[in-house]
Amino acid sequence: MPTEAEAAAAPDTVNEIVGTISDSLWVVWGEFIAHLPFIGLGLFILLLTWGVAWLSGYLTRTLVGPRARASLHRLVDRLLSLAIWTVGLMLAAVVVFPGLSPAKALGGLGLLSVAVGFAFRDTFENFFAGMLMLWKYPFESGDFIECGDILGRVEQINIRMTTIRKTSGELLLVPNTVLFQNPTQVLTDRPIRRITIMTGVAYDEDLAAAIAVIEPVVANCETVVDGQPVQIFAQGFGDSSMDIEVTWWCDSTPLGTRRSRHEVVVAIKTALDAAGIEIPFPYRTLTFKEPLSLAGSATSEPDQP
Repeated sequence: MPTEAEAAAAPDTVNEIVGTISDSLWVVWGEFIAHLPFIGLGLFILLLTWGVAWLSGYLTRTLVGPRARASLHRLVDRLLSLAIWTVGLMLAAVVVFPGLSPAKALGGLGLLSVAVGFAFRDTFENFFAGMLMLWKYPFESGDFIECGDILGRVEQINIRMTTIRKTSGELLLVPNTVLFQNPTQVLTDRPIRRITIMTGVAYDEDLAAAIAVIEPVVANCETVVDGQPVQIFAQGFGDSSMDIEVTWWCDSTPLGTRRSRHEVVVAIKTALDAAGIEIPFPYRTLTFKEPLSLAGSATSEPDQP
């Protein structure tokens, strides 16, 4: 059981603890009130940083000029915005926390960047891949590209990923490292491209005459680019036909190549049919070592009773 002296001292101890906590809270509150001008100035710096970052697009056009390609504009704009926000956040931190020097802020930022880099390694890989793609890669928004199983039109190159609209209509989000680390064909780097199909005529036909029939009808197709060579070559001896390679230039987009291929195939088939030149079905000639007798071909008479 506590003594009477201890029982009398207990309320005093509680009052002392409450008083200490109250005094500490008043001190903290007073320091907060005294620090409000610094916090207000830090918020003003952040607001000013946001305004300058918003104007970074105008600064970018001044730096790189209006004739620079769109990807270079986006790259400089994002780098400039990143630099503006970095400087603004550092200034706001130094103002709000007077004991924080720029050197300490840079040191803390370096340690933070290392930690974040390990935690978000894939994100930073895509970030730097996007930077390099915006800087020097040959494709832009609107180009058709092919990378592995990916075929579509580039809609936008972002910092972390590239959005591609597939030819079937779906929107595909591709991490930039996939396009940066793998071979990528830019189908529309030039407005025209060369495509090739194979056709053939029967062995009984005149090969030179068939080529003379094919070449003008291909050159007269509407989707075949004028001024570019139409090349017709005998390719080899196939199983059922003499193979002919037909090569021409057309629009470089996937739809343009499909439309041109359709027109040329129809034109070749129509011209060969009109000329009476056979495009053979696959067939085989079988040769047997010994003559074979056909059923029902025997001339022997039936036995007489």
